[in-house]
Formats: sequence, structure tokens, C-alpha cells
Amino acid sequence: MISIRFIHPDQTQQDIQARPGDSLMKAAVDADIKGIEADCGGSLTCATCHVMIDAPWSELLPPAVPDETDMLDFASSPVVPQSRLSCQVRLSAELDGMVVRLPASQH
Repeated sequence: MISIRFIHPDQTQQDIQARPGDSLMKAAVDADIKGIEADCGGSLTCATCHVMIDAPWSELLPPAVPDETDMLDFASSPVVPQSRLSCQVRLSAELDGMVVRLPASQH
């Protein structure tokens, strides 16, 4: 299992366990993380699973594909260099302990 810490906009923290191979979005939805709307169910057609991933984990991820960066243009909260769509982040053992910040809003 992979440990993930979500930090909400009010700085409260929520820790979950997730399976390798799942998307970060699926893990968040399965754990009922408030702030991950996932309106499109992970089909890369919305930006309602926008998150910011802290270093060093953000540096371990493959670069965002053009479709992901295009969708981030529609995020309702400001996009920063660590912004990703959680549906596009595949969990692996090297991401154990990852810290993920949630935006103030997905809509």
C-alpha cells in the first residue's frame, strides 16, 4: 500500500492508503476526499480533480501530456508548476508518502 497525505485549503490533513497502479483520483474518490470532484470520472475531459503535488514527489512524475496541460487551463483555482490532474497520476511505490495539496475550489 501507498501512503498519501492530502492537505485541504484550511490546512487540515487527511491520510489515506492506496493501491499501486490506481490513479491518484481513484484513490481520493474511494477515500471520500472532499475537494476532488472528478466530474468526468477520469476521462481527461474536465479539471475537477486538480491537485498540487509537493516536491520531491512532483519531480518523480512523468511530465504532463499536452491534453492534461490543456485541461489545466480550465481549472477554477490558480495553476502552479506542481499542478496536476489527479486522474493522470498513476500511483507507484516510489510515491509512498506523497503530499498532495487540494485547491480552494474545483468549480
